[in-house]
Amino acid sequence: MSAIYDLKVAIDKKIKADGLDATDIRGQIGLRTGRLLALISPSTPDDPLIVAKLRQAAKDLLNISL
Repeated sequence: MSAIYDLKVAIDKKIKADGLDATDIRGQIGLRTGRLLALISPSTPDDPLIVAKLRQAAKDLLNISL
């Protein structure tokens, strides 16, 4: 699996655990990163820029460091 996919899974788990509006949070992450979480699969190739943006979005929106 790719780092991008691992981040997506961690983000989805946090959203569910906190009972947040998944559509809203995932949409905000998509706007910040330029990548829709729904389109990230285990075979998605790693892109260092997208990985960094996902980590920053998770920190800003979910208060988690990945």
